[in-house]
Amino acid sequence: MGYGVGRLLNDCRNSPEFLPPVSRLHREGDASAHVTCGRNFIGTVQAATALWLGFCGPTTANSDASVMAPLVAESLLLDGAVSESRLTVVGERGHIVISSDDGASWRQANVPTRVLLTAVHMHDALVGWAVGHDAVILRTSDGGESWAIVHEAPEEQLPLLDVWFKDQYRGFAVGAYGYALATEDGGDTWSRVAISGDDYHLNALIPATGQGAGPTRLYIAAEAGVIYRSEDGGDSWKELESPYAGSWFGGLALNEEEVILTGLRGNLFRSGDSGNTWQRISTGTQATLTSAVLLSSGAIMVTGLEGVVLISHNGGRSVVSRNLPTREGISTALPLADGGVLLVGEFGVVRFSQND
Repeated sequence: MGYGVGRLLNDCRNSPEFLPPVSRLHREGDASAHVTCGRNFIGTVQAATALWLGFCGPTTANSDASVMAPLVAESLLLDGAVSESRLTVVGERGHIVISSDDGASWRQANVPTRVLLTAVHMHDALVGWAVGHDAVILRTSDGGESWAIVHEAPEEQLPLLDVWFKDQYRGFAVGAYGYALATEDGGDTWSRVAISGDDYHLNALIPATGQGAGPTRLYIAAEAGVIYRSEDGGDSWKELESPYAGSWFGGLALNEEEVILTGLRGNLFRSGDSGNTWQRISTGTQATLTSAVLLSSGAIMVTGLEGVVLISHNGGRSVVSRNLPTREGISTALPLADGGVLLVGEFGVVRFSQND
């Protein structure tokens, strides 16, 4: 999931006076936390969370294709996936860009919608899915060169925020107010599923055992400090005891037991027992943390607002800061085949070297 940072910073920059009504966000433990767009204060975390979910202005799914843009790789991009030698990145206005040369060059895909796309998952080099506003779900079977809409529900006015597939047939998409969908036919049809009796925003799906046969452990990072865990590939869910009350926006499972979660105000927590207990990791930042990814070197990179880049070389037990000097918001990072790292965010895509 890489939705929040780019949309948040872009909307704040363009509409700083817009503070949409938000229900239930007073439950956030970090409700007094200030959020910044670059160096400019733009409001409380209630507004930031609302903007994160995209309620800062309507986007409508329609038959119009995404506009081809010469500078699309420099536009607001929010999430990406790596499959074999191919990179696929999604973002605003239905933009999807792909690269076959480790990000040296990019080409824009044909996409039949202009809604904000929030997340992408590639099963292999050819088959993948992307999700976004108006409950849009797109599917590709040619490596991201072209996409088709397999689900949309603009009348429900609910954004999908993340998507993950266990194999080429069974997958999940989750989003705002407890909205969750499942498919068992590769995305041809989708059915509504209940994660719990509550309606917390479901921000990120975190697989612990990856794709393939057999039981699969999954986590969902949600708002208000809520964490869900499934031991059966998403058939049933249990709410875990949480170490803090603020929203989670991303995470990374290193294996069956070790998992990391990222949240508001620099909150980073690690569990070594499948989420039963948690340890706070000192980050030295108050910026919202957006994602945690495993690099090809074995290091862990945590990204965030204000250009925050945190690196861990010991499984997430401690981190060192390597922030972007531009302080531009980062949504996620992608490991490259040559050992480099690609950052995705409000700047589009840019290569990052740990040795800089």
